[in-house]
Amino acid sequence: MTTPSDTQSLILSRAANRPGNLALPLPEGLVGAAAKMVVGKMIARGWLEEVEANLRRNEPMWRETGDGHGTTLIATEAGLEAVGIEPLAASAVTSARKAKAKAAPAESPDDTATAKPVAIRAGTKQAQIIAMLQRPEGASIAEIVAATSWQAHTARGAISGALKKKLGLPITAEKVEGRGTVYRLP
Repeated sequence: MTTPSDTQSLILSRAANRPGNLALPLPEGLVGAAAKMVVGKMIARGWLEEVEANLRRNEPMWRETGDGHGTTLIATEAGLEAVGIEPLAASAVTSARKAKAKAAPAESPDDTATAKPVAIRAGTKQAQIIAMLQRPEGASIAEIVAATSWQAHTARGAISGALKKKLGLPITAEKVEGRGTVYRLP
């Protein structure tokens, strides 16, 4: 397998931290023919993919396709793996996004039902919490606090902000006698 260059690694790692794994904007100074060459190689290797830009969400455009439409670039599952980032359910979500873009180019302003590709770096506390929530017994705030050494309000904020809102994960909560509120990720 080909190893990404420093510039390609930077593009992919930045994309992993953006909503929808957007690869744009490119690093400062990477413009014109150099940008086209780098992006072209990354698309050829399957690390980036061109998808229709959602202009209502102000997604940056890579190129215009005409009639007020354009494309943007997203990091693929292979691209994330090339820089050591473990994608979670990225292929299914990316496929759903492509299908929706082909079926209905004029999207409604309320696009919250569309799931986003999700990438989680292995070995992080966020990945640890997700693993705990995926267990059949789920995890309580006390268990998350013990595993991460975070304060309880930080653990709750991570669940509601980073996991539910930013990553769009379908986390459920249930009161369990003796454990308190238990969170699960189906």
